[in-house]
Amino acid sequence: MRSFSALRPLLALALVTTASCSVFHRNKPDAATPPVVVETVRTPDSPTPPTAARDLADAMTTVLRLRPDQTTKVRQLLSTTVEQVNAARQQYPAQSPQLKAALTRINADSDKQMRTILGPTSYREMQVKRPQIQAEMQKR
Repeated sequence: MRSFSALRPLLALALVTTASCSVFHRNKPDAATPPVVVETVRTPDSPTPPTAARDLADAMTTVLRLRPDQTTKVRQLLSTTVEQVNAARQQYPAQSPQLKAALTRINADSDKQMRTILGPTSYREMQVKRPQIQAEMQKR
């Protein structure tokens, strides 16, 4: 009986240090529970987010090693293009010939301006490295 009373302070200390108090741990997430991931589902007629222009310009800058002035111009061009595409999607029904014609015109205008901004060499490089640019953009 004497040895048990000698262990009593150690037992009490072990209980205090291993027990958890809900007051202190109430708002901590459970380490075993993974965080909830919410994915946005985009449909073909969903508006393009404005951040897509920035992300694409950043990916192009990384892959094509654009100068700062080129990056600024590309970002502005892509932002304008996104605005025009979203406006066309609001104006015309999805899958309509009018929408397809508007998107073709917008893309052709954007492509022509991109060729001017990048110059012939970088523009050809962009066409060749399109898959690499897309992969870089997916990382963002």
